[in-house]
Amino acid sequence: MFSQLPQPLHYAKALFAHFTRLAGLGESRSLCQGLVESTSRLTDCDLSQLYLLDETHTRLTLTAEWHQNRWQTREQASLPSDYHREQLLQYCLLQNQVLAIDTLDSHLHDIAFLPESPAPWCSLLCLPLQSERRQVLGVLLVASAQPRRLGHFAESLGLLGNFAVGQLGLLNRLDAPATSAPFEPAGDRPCPSGYGLIGDSPAMRALYQMIGKVLHNPVNVLLTGETGTGKELVARAIHDYGSRRTRPFVVQNCASLPENLLESEMFGYRKGAFSGADRDHAGLLDAADTGTLFLDEIGDMPLSLQAKLLRVLQEGEVRPLGSTDTHKVDVRIIAATHRDLKQLVEAGSFREDLYYRLSHFPIELPPLQERGQDILQLARHFAEQACAFLQRPVCRWSQDAESQLLAYPFPGNVRELKGLIERAILLCDGNELLPEHFSLEGAASSNLNLRERLEQVERNLLIESLRRNQGNQTSAATELGLPRRTLLYRMQRLNICAAEVRAREKADARQ
Repeated sequence: MFSQLPQPLHYAKALFAHFTRLAGLGESRSLCQGLVESTSRLTDCDLSQLYLLDETHTRLTLTAEWHQNRWQTREQASLPSDYHREQLLQYCLLQNQVLAIDTLDSHLHDIAFLPESPAPWCSLLCLPLQSERRQVLGVLLVASAQPRRLGHFAESLGLLGNFAVGQLGLLNRLDAPATSAPFEPAGDRPCPSGYGLIGDSPAMRALYQMIGKVLHNPVNVLLTGETGTGKELVARAIHDYGSRRTRPFVVQNCASLPENLLESEMFGYRKGAFSGADRDHAGLLDAADTGTLFLDEIGDMPLSLQAKLLRVLQEGEVRPLGSTDTHKVDVRIIAATHRDLKQLVEAGSFREDLYYRLSHFPIELPPLQERGQDILQLARHFAEQACAFLQRPVCRWSQDAESQLLAYPFPGNVRELKGLIERAILLCDGNELLPEHFSLEGAASSNLNLRERLEQVERNLLIESLRRNQGNQTSAATELGLPRRTLLYRMQRLNICAAEVRAREKADARQ
């Protein structure tokens, strides 16, 4: 027999009292503890727990617990980033759905993460907690050793929990040093997982923080950066570690198909739409429904398709070729390009309204040259992969080979590095990688002194800045924080000319 629900008027008065009490708490830990205590008392449940996501949205932490009529001080446990052992929490968090189970069955439901109780846990309620922008921040859980219909509390507890996490965010902004761990600013702390990516340089840590902002936020993402920097890997990381991880991830390169084929592939077609259409065909937008569609080289999409894609982004509607009807799809779009879309908009080859729709959250990937020691970390990773594929022992690295890699500018970025390593492994007859296995054109000699190596690094930085600014010396000087006269002096001293900058731009365009 389920226990009786509280009288509406009595419950409303009690709820208001708990709202008032939480509003008066000015310290994060007290607020978290106050929330779980209020939740337990309002529902008359034996257990209440608060789980919060960290800054990168990869770690779920038990932040506060009320059990057996008191706050528990057991050591906080951080659950793994995929929460695969806590399926109930996983469902609530990733699907952003309330989960109410009136009769728990230990054979069907994995509740090993709950604390031990004298009597078996019988009923459970999990609520996703959201920010004002509907970004999932954590989970509020209550459980009872008595049969309860806890679903009736979902709406009121959701309001109370969202109010509390809103107060936590406010406290964090007002007094960051006094906040609790889940709301501690990330600063220079490395990402705990890296989202499957490799690198711990400041540039990559900044990238991890940007990825963490969009994992559970369904905004469109535009990935920019030089060719070969790994934009598809970042898109897959956003999908695999985000709320759509169990849904399809579909990839389409907009430059790989002519206009008519790209349209039929993306939007699908109906039987008889054109010659050879002997059956209905679902497009990539339908294949990616409830998941993610990654559109690589979006700058090469024809204008006619850009208009149709804009309607998908605005209305969530798809109309296949040969059909007069539209249907709804729920697709997250992640676009990528190595081109300057603003320049394409000014040139009239890219729609301005589509650009603003896609660039809600732009993320620029750093070139490999700016990632420092990540070059060696990536090189060892690719070498281990190549050795495993060839079924040979892992090769050692000579110091001269490592110095040569660090001095090379890598215009092709990570893609070029991977190809160089795979070629070097094939050329290596012994078990040690040497400079001659790479033959890097333009790489600094290993016998350069410190001043010469610093000049080589400075020269590469100046050239890359000029390239990013299309050779505009005034803009490059502003970006580097230098007077224009100083930039011109250093260009002359380091033998940098506009012809070299243009040559590199042409080399990138051919890749």
